[in-house]
Amino acid sequence: MAKKSSPTTNDELQILQQQVADLTDALQRERADIINVRRRHDEQLSSVKKVVKIQVVEELLPVIDNFERALRHVPKDIENNDFVKGVSGIVKQFEKTLTDLGVAKIPTIGQRFDPNLHEAVGAEDGVGEKEIIIGELQSGYMLEDAVLRHAMVKVQKQ
Repeated sequence: MAKKSSPTTNDELQILQQQVADLTDALQRERADIINVRRRHDEQLSSVKKVVKIQVVEELLPVIDNFERALRHVPKDIENNDFVKGVSGIVKQFEKTLTDLGVAKIPTIGQRFDPNLHEAVGAEDGVGEKEIIIGELQSGYMLEDAVLRHAMVKVQKQ
């Protein structure tokens, strides 16, 4: 013969089942919150790393500018000097390091002027298409899709 459940036992069972369902739901929400907190933390950390990288690279760009400027003014008779070769090697190492960090030079000479990438600091009359870059006064750099510094250029006008 089947044992009859008392109304109290059924009520208690329903209450316990509801408590289990409520606690399971709360646990799932807490797990989702933890996942979201971790995701936001990772995004913030990535963002902070990018900002720091940008700040450091921006501080170092004048250094490479000065090295490049110095190399452009080396007299022809000492171009093969060991010291000059050493400075040239430093510039190449510096450029490789920037490349490894995801920094790229903005293309200039022969390119169409783009105000998003270039800063025109001079213009000269010329033959051919207008707004073509004919000279670079200072290199521009990008990190991924962000312009760190616009290239200072001379543009051909008609």
